[in-house]
Amino acid sequence: MMKNSVAKKTLLALLLITTGIAQAASLKPYSGKINNPQVQLQDLSGNVHTLEQYKGQVMLVQFWATYCPPCVKEMPSMNKLQDKLAKAGVAFKILAIDMAESKAEVEAFVKRIKPEFTILMDESGSSIQAWNVFAAPSNFLINKQGEIAYTLFGGVEWDSAEIIETITQLSQQ
Repeated sequence: MMKNSVAKKTLLALLLITTGIAQAASLKPYSGKINNPQVQLQDLSGNVHTLEQYKGQVMLVQFWATYCPPCVKEMPSMNKLQDKLAKAGVAFKILAIDMAESKAEVEAFVKRIKPEFTILMDESGSSIQAWNVFAAPSNFLINKQGEIAYTLFGGVEWDSAEIIETITQLSQQ
């Protein structure tokens, strides 16, 4: 198991380097092949979350890892994004899916970084495969109908005016 975890971390590190993922990125309209995105994962308290539960609001589904520098750097801006949208009355949910790490690793990270949104555990990595995720962070903005509207690979300041405007527009459609 330890060997497998090290291999996953090494592979992700190589992907981060070769794809330039640490650079700033921007939202792109989604043109991929996931027609009916699904999530059914537990949070750190053991509660199961699905995308269906949040249909009718815009969602950010993010695949991340504790050892991913851009993931760590952008989490405070994700907290700010959530706060700004709540104050504006925009129905919005963040589901941050950890990429195949142990619960102990994620709990230690959460104590240190203090994300204020839902962290989901995917210790087996099955969601990574289902969503065709190849790098961290990988982000998907889901519209109120439950469809992927935008994607973003790499770190970004989530509370930027451009992103807030995009999410606000999605919430009105």
